[in-house]
Amino acid sequence: MALCLTRVFNKDKTFRPRKKFEPGTQRFELYKKAQASLKSGLDLKSVVQLPPGESINDWIAVHVVDFFNRINLIYGTMSEFCTEKSCPIMSGGLKYEYRWQDDCRFKRPTKLSAPQYMCMLMDWIETLINNEDIFPTRIGVPFPKNFQQVCTKILTRLFRVFVHVYIHHFDSIISMGAEAHVNTCYKHFYYFISEFSLVDQRELEPLQLAAKCSDDLFAMSVNHQEQAWKYWLQAERLLESA
Repeated sequence: MALCLTRVFNKDKTFRPRKKFEPGTQRFELYKKAQASLKSGLDLKSVVQLPPGESINDWIAVHVVDFFNRINLIYGTMSEFCTEKSCPIMSGGLKYEYRWQDDCRFKRPTKLSAPQYMCMLMDWIETLINNEDIFPTRIGVPFPKNFQQVCTKILTRLFRVFVHVYIHHFDSIISMGAEAHVNTCYKHFYYFISEFSLVDQRELEPLQLAAKCSDDLFAMSVNHQEQAWKYWLQAERLLESA
């Protein structure tokens, strides 16, 4: 198991550098509050709820950045299995194909391999979350009016990473001993987007069974739950040290 954990939580394999919150800012405090709730082992449906008196946009911003970091870590650990040869098309099984469009380099939906799509996606998200006009960090600077629309698009595309990983690479995740962590991260992500209706239900169709029956799908024995939280906390320590 030690070997598996080393592979899973190797920060050198993080797909993109971690985005950090500035200490002393309100968003940093919100992030710490969210992480404290996660580490306490509270029910994930409760953890994602907006704390009383907090701004919904700040709460969404904190989670978008955190999910970006965590999904980077997940994809980074198994990117060696996702190649031009194994995944010539970014897809979620035979029925769903995801084409890339960014209104810059690719102005029309363009067919890409999964590795190419992932690179474009992470670069695109990184540019957005580092843009002060979209994700303001200075006190008193308001969020743009279309902020939640932007976050919906980010989260929708991040969901596609889960789709691809679950359908095409979950055997690799299992062989690495990382399924408990991936399942917990997905469950957290799913409860959050559901709590605030941030992803269209049609986008959830590739993992529809997981979305509709998540409690049953991710039901674990006590030992498996303890393993999942052990993975989660080790991943958290890795992210904090990055």
